[in-house]
Amino acid sequence: MQIVSSILFLGLLIAGFGFFAVNVKKLIRNIKLGQAVNRTDNPTARWKNMLLIAFGQKKMFNRPIPALLHFAIYLAFIVTQIELIEIIIDGIFGTHRVFKPFLGGFYTFTISLIEILSVGALVATIAFMSRRNLLKLPRLNKEELLGWPKKDANLILIMEFVLVVCIFTMNGTDEVLFNRGASHFAGQGSFNFSISQIIGPAIFGGLSDGVLHILERIGWWGHFVMVLCFMNYLYYSKHLHILLAFPNTYFANLNPYGQFDNLASVTNEVKLMMDPNADPFAAPAPDADAVPAKFGASDVQDLNWVQLLNAYSCTECGRCTSSCPANITGKKLSPRAIMMKTRDRLEEVGRNIDANKGTFVEDGKSLLNDYITPEELWACTSCNACVEECPIDISPLSIIMDMRRYLVMEQSAAPMELNAMMANIENNGAPWQYNQMDRLNWKDEN
Repeated sequence: MQIVSSILFLGLLIAGFGFFAVNVKKLIRNIKLGQAVNRTDNPTARWKNMLLIAFGQKKMFNRPIPALLHFAIYLAFIVTQIELIEIIIDGIFGTHRVFKPFLGGFYTFTISLIEILSVGALVATIAFMSRRNLLKLPRLNKEELLGWPKKDANLILIMEFVLVVCIFTMNGTDEVLFNRGASHFAGQGSFNFSISQIIGPAIFGGLSDGVLHILERIGWWGHFVMVLCFMNYLYYSKHLHILLAFPNTYFANLNPYGQFDNLASVTNEVKLMMDPNADPFAAPAPDADAVPAKFGASDVQDLNWVQLLNAYSCTECGRCTSSCPANITGKKLSPRAIMMKTRDRLEEVGRNIDANKGTFVEDGKSLLNDYITPEELWACTSCNACVEECPIDISPLSIIMDMRRYLVMEQSAAPMELNAMMANIENNGAPWQYNQMDRLNWKDEN
């Protein structure tokens, strides 16, 4: 029986991690569809940024209550991996609590700590479910979250709830069995786990050894299977940020928020115009068959790979949208929706590539217009509030600005007010309808 159990366990383990590897490969491929951008400069600052923001969750604590709840789940998630490693070893080799003989009292301390953190995670999970479904917090009930995004968030919380229940079912029943000398682990005495020594006898104390063994196995297998389900569900969920928050913060833009990237082709042209000694014909002639460089972005392939990584990393927490002045005043723009729509389009492109054996076939769609409208883009004030608020350094503004560039420089589709301003700058050297001389008339007035 034990051999069958080990074979089944190993089969599930290989299948779970194999499917996860396939999705990770697909994820990396989709991100690499973006344009090249160098984010390998200043590694010291990048490591510091990742440690403070991803590991330390520094920006989360701008809002203390949800930050503490999130930190409870985050800490439990990290420490619980110790117990998961033990479950994997036990499942493969047919042992039971393999770490206990080697760690002794420290084992009791470790599992007790896991239980305390799991209680905190359980409280936080219930609080998060209440905020979404009972209190209906405004930023968690916006239009872009209707339908699947809301179900996705609730499904993850349900999974977390089940994981905690499995841990206490496994530990609580084993505590009672150990006290009776009937545990899988030989010997008498008690585990004395911090929580299970209380709830174990209270909940499971009146059950027979046979029922306890069944419940203990349900908790043990339930924990393992739920971890595999959770891990493989991440690719389809906003909770992919559990993995991607770390590279996302490492490769974040370290420049000041107000500093925008210039297009190299435009910069070179301006330099030629401003330099009277420059020879415009000195550069080698362009290849007649070369495809002209595209200004800005109209689809996900025009964005850079960091922006696509941003889209996959978005937590959909809505802090960006709740701080956006355009959204607050009733404009259509939602920075969170910008990231969600970018990810949706990227996933559609990925499925297109899968269906056509590794090649993208034009589908008549694009990120611009089919997913994100010009109205949303032009509502942005470029104030960087969304970038400042994001807990993992995502920049919706960079996507907005690249798509605006496409509208202006490729389609000449800027709003009338902006066209008037650019014409004034070209003709008068200023945004106003006055030439340079007229602007100085005020000095002659009495």
